[in-house]
Amino acid sequence: MGRGRVELKRIENKINRQVTFSKRRNGLLKKAHELSVLCDAEIALIIFSSRGKLYEYGSAGTTTTLERYQRCCFTPQDNSIERETQSWHQEVTKLKAKYEALQRTQRHLLGEDLGPLSVKELQNLEKQLEVALAQARQRKTQIMIEQLEDLRKKERQLGDLNKQLKFKLETEGQNLKAIQSLWNSNTAAAGNSNFAVHSSQTTTIDCQPPEPALHIGYHPYVHGEGSSKSIAGGETNFMQGWVL
Repeated sequence: MGRGRVELKRIENKINRQVTFSKRRNGLLKKAHELSVLCDAEIALIIFSSRGKLYEYGSAGTTTTLERYQRCCFTPQDNSIERETQSWHQEVTKLKAKYEALQRTQRHLLGEDLGPLSVKELQNLEKQLEVALAQARQRKTQIMIEQLEDLRKKERQLGDLNKQLKFKLETEGQNLKAIQSLWNSNTAAAGNSNFAVHSSQTTTIDCQPPEPALHIGYHPYVHGEGSSKSIAGGETNFMQGWVL
């Protein structure tokens, strides 16, 4: 029959616990030695018993293996930090030198600190200034041409608008003149018609003979001075004409 499975838990019996520790410790040390021999591996094994007793195995020496372990675990990190610090320091130094060079070049372009420069450096500076001046003039000319084109375009637009307004004004002026002439002609025609009507009425009144007056019971024969006076005075003698 096969061996049963052992439950992994603390052995309560002190004697059995000590026996198990001794057996498994020896087996573990044996396996570490076999592994180092078979695989050519550097192995370090450290065991402390419950009483504090030390048991160790090292294929190349426990102390040597531990030092190598420390170099692999801690030294690379320190070296990486140091390398990163050095790289940042070098980068800062480069940027600082570049900044100083740019400031010096700017002063030279402004005509300052030209004393330390040699003839060749002054010639190079002169060429740089000439190139920069040519580019600035070219850019200025281009901007002026663009502005001139914009002004011409605006001038054409304003000219077209002026023509439209002028044509509209002439059209409205002609319409106004036509309305004024029509108004004047209508006014003149109305005045002539009124004058003709008044003339015809005056002529009719002047030329019309007096209509006969109808007097009922009026006696045509009137005798006496009173009658003649009353007729001459323009008074009517209607009552006197009645036969009583």
